[in-house]
Amino acid sequence: MPKMKTHRGAAKRFKKTGTGKFKKSSNFRSHLLSSKSPKRKRQLRRPSYVSKQDQERISRLLPY
Repeated sequence: MPKMKTHRGAAKRFKKTGTGKFKKSSNFRSHLLSSKSPKRKRQLRRPSYVSKQDQERISRLLPY
């Protein structure tokens, strides 16, 4: 059986934490920022985490 390959698109978007969760950057941060409040933009800078429902799918894409 050959080794599994890492999905490169997913590897650029998700990082595995020490506890096994997947960290991702927030969406809604690329353009049309003038209409968003400073508080909202500041909170979007923080990383968010993948939901429990999607966790298994992401772990299949990132086996290592």
